[in-house]
Amino acid sequence: MKEFTQFLKNNHNNITEILANDNIKFNFIPPYTPHFGGLWEAGVKSCKYHIRRVIGNANLTYEEFSTILAQIEAVLNSRPMHPLSADPTDLLPLSPSLFLIGRPLTAPATPDLTATASHRLSRYDRVEQMRQHFWRRWSTEYISELQTRTKWKTRREELAPNTLVLIKEDNLPPLKWRLGRILHTFPGKDGVSRVADIKTATGTVRRAFTRICPLLPQENDTSLEAGASKVGGIC
Repeated sequence: MKEFTQFLKNNHNNITEILANDNIKFNFIPPYTPHFGGLWEAGVKSCKYHIRRVIGNANLTYEEFSTILAQIEAVLNSRPMHPLSADPTDLLPLSPSLFLIGRPLTAPATPDLTATASHRLSRYDRVEQMRQHFWRRWSTEYISELQTRTKWKTRREELAPNTLVLIKEDNLPPLKWRLGRILHTFPGKDGVSRVADIKTATGTVRRAFTRICPLLPQENDTSLEAGASKVGGIC
C-alpha cells in the first residue's frame, strides 16, 4: 500500500491528464462502507468467498497466484448477462468480455482434475484444479441467483418464443455456458407451463423450467430492482 500511494503521488499529474482527455471521472464511496457499492460490491464478496475456499492455505509462487487470479478474472468476465440482439438465430449473449476484448473468452480443453488428489498433481495441474473448483462453485451460484430473480412466485406470463436463456448443465468446463432460444413451451393441466423446447447450437433440447434461466427479464418485472443478482455486478 505504501508503494502504491507513492506511485499515485509521483504520477498524479500524468494520471489526471490522461483521465481528463478520455473523459473519465471516478466516484468513490466512503472507506469501509461496501454496502454503499450495492451490486458490484456483492459481486466482489461472492468472488472472494470462493477464492478463499479454493486456494485455502496453498503455498503458491507469485507466478502461480497471478495465473489463478487471471483465470478467475476470465471466468467472471465470461458470464452471460443479456441477449446481444433480438435475432432468433443469434445465441451470443452480452458479457463483460465483449466490452474488454470485443469477443467471448475461450480456454483450451483440459481434463477434469476436480476429483484428483492434489498431492498427485504437478504445480501446473494444481493451479488448473483450483480454476476448475472455482468455476464449479461460482458458476453454480451465479445460475442459482439468476433462477432466484426469475423464478415464479405468482402467476406470470409464459416465456416468450425466441427468449435467450441459459441452460443449467452439470460438469461443463470453465468458460462454457450453454445457451439457447425458447422454441415453445408446454402448459400442464392447470395451464401453467413448466417445460420448454430450446434451440441450441447443437440441436433442440427439452428442459424443465427449473433448469432454464432467462437472461432478459420481463419489462414489467420490478423484482429485478428489488432482489437483483448478488453475483452479477463484477467486471
